[in-house]
Amino acid sequence: MTRTPVQNPAGRHGRPAYDRDSLLEIAVVVFNERGYDGTGMEELARRLGLSKSSIYHHVSGKEELLELAVNRALDALFAVLDEEEKQAGDPEGGSPESTATARMKRIVHRSVEVLAAELPYVTLLLRLHGNSEVEQRALARRREFDHRVAELMTRAAAEGGIRADIDPHLASRLLFGTVNSLVEWYRPDRDLTVATLADALTTILFDGLHGPTAS
Repeated sequence: MTRTPVQNPAGRHGRPAYDRDSLLEIAVVVFNERGYDGTGMEELARRLGLSKSSIYHHVSGKEELLELAVNRALDALFAVLDEEEKQAGDPEGGSPESTATARMKRIVHRSVEVLAAELPYVTLLLRLHGNSEVEQRALARRREFDHRVAELMTRAAAEGGIRADIDPHLASRLLFGTVNSLVEWYRPDRDLTVATLADALTTILFDGLHGPTAS
């Protein structure tokens, strides 16, 4: 859910007052508009209506803002994997809902929900180029996420839940390439609920576009 900036019109010197979360929200908007490399502290200060020293009261610089932003997106995505692994380790497991295939479907579905809830942050994450240590660490975490998904895809193929003739790493990249493409066109204010979007995308990715077989 998008946070509303905490502003106080009666703040010191008549400037808006921000906490770190609301400052981060505005910074992510600017990074996505101008590109991270193309955004300086002067531009952030102008958009926030603050002095640079006021920003430094909350963070050490734009690198910390970037790290906070991409970690917010990554933490939300890893939480989806961790929750599924926790449920898979439940001693009550063994039901159809605990198969690798069922877990993969839930992961894709929940990842769409995360993308919608954290859209500006996921957008920024997907636009990283690895030009700094912060970006390289974020990209390393993305690779770890991809690896864990590919391992689960391998197990799903072994149990016969998905095609076994496609490399699981390729399959997982194709799956999440489709999920990630939503940042290019999905907007929360459009007449399309997240549940409808997640259901449709999961169905198409796992069942295809063919219609139901006639009886």
